[in-house]
Amino acid sequence: MNSVQSVSGQKSKTKRKSILKRLIRDYQLYLLVLPVIIWYIIFAYVPMYGLQIAFKDYNGALGITASPWVGFKHFQSFFRSYYAWTLIKNTVILAFYSMIASFPFPIILSLLLNEIKNAHYKKCVQTVLYAPHFISLVVLVGMLNLFFSPNGLIDNIRSLLGAESVNFITSPGAFRHLYVWSGIWQGTGWGCIIYLAALSGVDPGLHEAAMIDGASRLQRMWHINLPAILPTATILFIMNAGSLLNVGFEKAFLMKNDLNADTAYVISLYIYDRGIIKTDFSFSAAVGLMNNVINFFMVLIVNRIAKALSETSLF
Repeated sequence: MNSVQSVSGQKSKTKRKSILKRLIRDYQLYLLVLPVIIWYIIFAYVPMYGLQIAFKDYNGALGITASPWVGFKHFQSFFRSYYAWTLIKNTVILAFYSMIASFPFPIILSLLLNEIKNAHYKKCVQTVLYAPHFISLVVLVGMLNLFFSPNGLIDNIRSLLGAESVNFITSPGAFRHLYVWSGIWQGTGWGCIIYLAALSGVDPGLHEAAMIDGASRLQRMWHINLPAILPTATILFIMNAGSLLNVGFEKAFLMKNDLNADTAYVISLYIYDRGIIKTDFSFSAAVGLMNNVINFFMVLIVNRIAKALSETSLF
């Protein structure tokens, strides 16, 4: 028994020495990572201490620790509220619509850009496609107001074609389409950068062998390039599923008005209204925590499905 303990102790000691050796040997790399670790500790892990107010009736005078515990009172209050299921429905529909509609476009665009052989033309096209990513959301929503409001560009084109005037900005049915497709226009060019990086690692010999066998450009894209970026696409899809219910607050806030609120009122806006406007911090913390817990389980579910279907997963 003593010999077994001494062997295991020796192994752990050797392991600690090897870890220390690696730290000393690669200390420059660890120093590069250190600011990121510190940032996550300060801004991601330390604030988790405040999550307990979701289970308390928070009182600013008493502080977080001294505020009384109320258990799941705020969670129950949310699910019993008049807005709960409307908020969940609006958020889920908008999130799924946005994720499913936007996901294929960066893949398609990267495959097409990869086929451009003229380097100068390719850089020019990439610059034009990346540019919308740097437009502020405030400017983007302002553009939507100019294009889709009455007497805007789209309305004038419709008038020339004999169609009647429609105010898309205040239409509940148009909100989701404007939200999603403006996001696709803004983010597709930037989103294809990762896929282009994956395509740069494809062995040119595969294309040469396929060309010798008589494969067309389309066939090479389908059978060589697409399989090469599928693992990257799978990982990104899993990560997107992890933020499924985190529909962007800023854009929804800027696009929402009294007439389109039936579809534009999502969970992030509700948290803002209850937490910031009405200063009900405990209730808004509970709703936000519920939102993030659902996102966490979505990552686990999608990751398990992806691992079963393609053997590619986050963990």
